[in-house]
Amino acid sequence: MGDDAWRRELIEDLGRGLPAGRVITDPDVVSGYVHDEAEWAPHGTPAAVVRPRTAEEVRHVVQVCLRLGAPVVPRGAGTGLSGGANAIEHSVVVSTEAMTTIKEINRRERLAVVEPGVVNDHLRAACAEHALWYPPDPASAPWSTIGGNVATNAGGLCCVKYGVTGDYVLGLEFVTGTGELVRIGRRTAKGVAGYDLAGLMVGSEGTLGVITEVTVRLRPARQPEHTVVGYFSSIVDAGYAVAAVAEAGLEPSALELIDRHCLAAVDEWKHMGLSTEADVVLLGRTDSAGPAGEREADAMLACFEKAGATFAVRSTDQQEADALFDARRLAYPALERLGPVLTEDVCVPKGAVPEMLARIEEAAVRHDTLIANIAHAGDGNLHPLLITQPGDDAAKKRAQAAFDDIIAATLELGGTVTGEHGVGLLKRDGLAAEAGPAVLALGRAVKDALDPHGIFNPGKVMATEREGA
Repeated sequence: MGDDAWRRELIEDLGRGLPAGRVITDPDVVSGYVHDEAEWAPHGTPAAVVRPRTAEEVRHVVQVCLRLGAPVVPRGAGTGLSGGANAIEHSVVVSTEAMTTIKEINRRERLAVVEPGVVNDHLRAACAEHALWYPPDPASAPWSTIGGNVATNAGGLCCVKYGVTGDYVLGLEFVTGTGELVRIGRRTAKGVAGYDLAGLMVGSEGTLGVITEVTVRLRPARQPEHTVVGYFSSIVDAGYAVAAVAEAGLEPSALELIDRHCLAAVDEWKHMGLSTEADVVLLGRTDSAGPAGEREADAMLACFEKAGATFAVRSTDQQEADALFDARRLAYPALERLGPVLTEDVCVPKGAVPEMLARIEEAAVRHDTLIANIAHAGDGNLHPLLITQPGDDAAKKRAQAAFDDIIAATLELGGTVTGEHGVGLLKRDGLAAEAGPAVLALGRAVKDALDPHGIFNPGKVMATEREGA
């Protein structure tokens, strides 16, 4: 069967089991689904995009793709930064963006049951109405979806104290590599019945199945936060402040780094009137209740000052403090306006943060590349942003060399090549260097067992023998 005939059969078979409008083939619409926010990652042209609204519709899509051998690329909001949701040639992109129902918020059990297309901030707002809180808060929380957060095990600003997405996933419903709809995990506070398959699905980046429902753990509504702001004349000094906070035994609810390149880009875009006088700003928060919170904020301030802050203060203006954290969230899209951005997502031990920041600066100089820095600094998760100008191939080559040097330095300092964005396409070589052949073989065995026909997101994270590894 030729490609055209195969594609016609695929589209017809998909359409037979779905309501009108679910299957999209219009090239102008499809073009909006071919890649995520990782501008440098390659992508292909899918045969179709499907926007299911129910788990059974997802199951139908997978069964058709199994029968006809079409790759399935799961996709949430497309806010990923590793190419994990990028279309593969002749694939079917399954966008869960229309699966937006919050099915349950249970105050007694402190859990929520949601469809994968629910936007992170929407879930957090709904929980707040019940005096509950869903902690994972990636910088993309206003746009990213729970399904995508689960797929990459997303972290966020408060994960330094409260953990990442995987710490809150109790159970999942998903469509398997044989086209079955199954539930895994639990609703109870504890449970060790069998292997932790839900934990295995978290961070699997769509390579093991298509998630159709997520049960997440919730916490009581949090206490008001105290904010500490520190200005530093060098990024390494800011790194020493991060290490000092850890050495003091403090547990901030957030400890974020943002440099002058990021602040200036946000200010140029949003006209927020932010100061760009400092090379680096550290934003610390603590949400401990009562006098304990006061003491932690004062101790964090002392750490900033001890590390050489040129200016440090406890913020008493909540609006100003919130504006600085808003700037942190807006940094990446603001920098995208300057040119193609190659985003790193390395994580090192907290004590290695100063050295890692110095290595990033050295890579920028060595390869004549503009590198802006934002970071979930409190847990060592750094996001160097390598910026080039459109069409400048020489600059892009230099930036790639700097990217590779940062990966090498991360591993040398005992870190990992991705803290929360995932491997996708951009970090496959880094994963190979970090994990080694024996561990990669274990991962490929899991992939082969759960996706025996190799249809889920082939070529991402780690290619199997079947995929040409």
